[in-house]
Amino acid sequence: MRLFSTNTVIWVLFLLVLSTFSYQNHAFVSSRIMLNRLSQSSNYLTDKELWFSQTLDHFSPFDHRRFQQRYYEFLDQFRLPDGPIFLKICGESSCNGIANDYISVLAKKFGAAVVSLEHRYYGKSSPFNSLKTENLRYLSSKQALYDLAVFRQYYQESLNLKLNRSNVENPWFVFGVSYSGALSAWFRLKFPHLTCGSLASSAVVLAVYNFTEFDQQVGDSAGAECKAALQETNQLVEQRLATEGKTVKTLFGAAELENDGDFFYFLADAAVMAFQYGNPDELCSPLVQAKKAGDNLVEAYAKYVKEYFLGGFGVGVQTYNQKHLKNTALTQDSGDRLWWFQVCTEVAYFQVAPLNDSVRSKKVDTSYHLDLCKNVFGEGIYPDVTATNIYYGGTKIAGSKIVFANGSQDPWRHASKQISSTDMPSYVISCHNCGHGTDMRGCPQAPLSLEGDAQKCSSPDAVHKVRQQITENIDLWLSQCQNLARNSL
Repeated sequence: MRLFSTNTVIWVLFLLVLSTFSYQNHAFVSSRIMLNRLSQSSNYLTDKELWFSQTLDHFSPFDHRRFQQRYYEFLDQFRLPDGPIFLKICGESSCNGIANDYISVLAKKFGAAVVSLEHRYYGKSSPFNSLKTENLRYLSSKQALYDLAVFRQYYQESLNLKLNRSNVENPWFVFGVSYSGALSAWFRLKFPHLTCGSLASSAVVLAVYNFTEFDQQVGDSAGAECKAALQETNQLVEQRLATEGKTVKTLFGAAELENDGDFFYFLADAAVMAFQYGNPDELCSPLVQAKKAGDNLVEAYAKYVKEYFLGGFGVGVQTYNQKHLKNTALTQDSGDRLWWFQVCTEVAYFQVAPLNDSVRSKKVDTSYHLDLCKNVFGEGIYPDVTATNIYYGGTKIAGSKIVFANGSQDPWRHASKQISSTDMPSYVISCHNCGHGTDMRGCPQAPLSLEGDAQKCSSPDAVHKVRQQITENIDLWLSQCQNLARNSL
């Protein structure tokens, strides 16, 4: 792409200014291990922390409290001075840098800067030292969207100041995966004047009270043999749990889960992750082989859980322990409590067993989830999914210039927008191991390595095709933005 003749001089000056532009760290917590963590720091384009002062309550004219919010910037591909700025939204975990996924390819293609803002309350961006329920009142997607809008304006003004100009807008484009994918879509919906468009990858835009479609997709992704093996395993575990509960839980490395509902949720999630993150054979091959050979299915599943789910994938058992979720101290594992608060107040996504043909225990039902919300956060906490879907539109979102992408094996896709509409194309990447965020992360993703490699997908061409369509949409919408800016001069 074309570089301005003064590019080198401006770039050097820009980097000199940037080197002084940072707040001191206030290290409340370090990174926590969770489902969408990065496996190594080398998987970051940058992990240099920057800070700015954020408003605590965007909806109060009287509350002027502020907190320090962490962000990152990657400028190696930035085409000064008019290149686009890609805003990569961090979601429900500690944000320890800008992940080196497919956005690095897009940044190089479009000459874009990449900036990423940590979600309020998560990681080091917590307004409070105590996470008691009263202090969580400002944790919501609505507040988070305003955070992004304020940060976007702040960063643009800072850039203009560095380049000694005023009232100039670079074209912005917003990216997100999963919950942050929903935020990406909602940001374009609520602040269309602040972005040229959004990529909503595996974007869970539909709040769901009883999410039975989730398990139905797990069963479909598993196939007949693996599904039958999973169902039989669940039955056997339930039978053994009734007479030798401690022994069974110890077998799975989950003796600390005294609540049987927590244990069954843990077991269900262990299976889900194989399909969600593109490793179906890690689960299905040993289970199907054990069933055919007449081997002990419970022991075969326990081996998978300990070696893959707890081992290679790195999930902590305490994530499923309500005693842990009730901990209000700010620690590196606080994200578990924070995300459950958002689940219990806004979006639900209650993964419950369907009435028939379920691959999870029927003990993981609506009552289990509601009891968890009450036990962990107190009386009066419940997810108002109707209000959430009215506010954002659910899968009937009335936005524009939002591209949706989902993996065919991902159970979360049933909370996403899977049907294209005017100015909002939707693509499903179909392959054996195409899971959550495949368009950005490739396959597989566990142990997590998010470099965006599509060659390990069972159908790389399917990924490349959707990536090309996404790129064409980004190119079109950025061009329309730039034309509009030129016409307004």
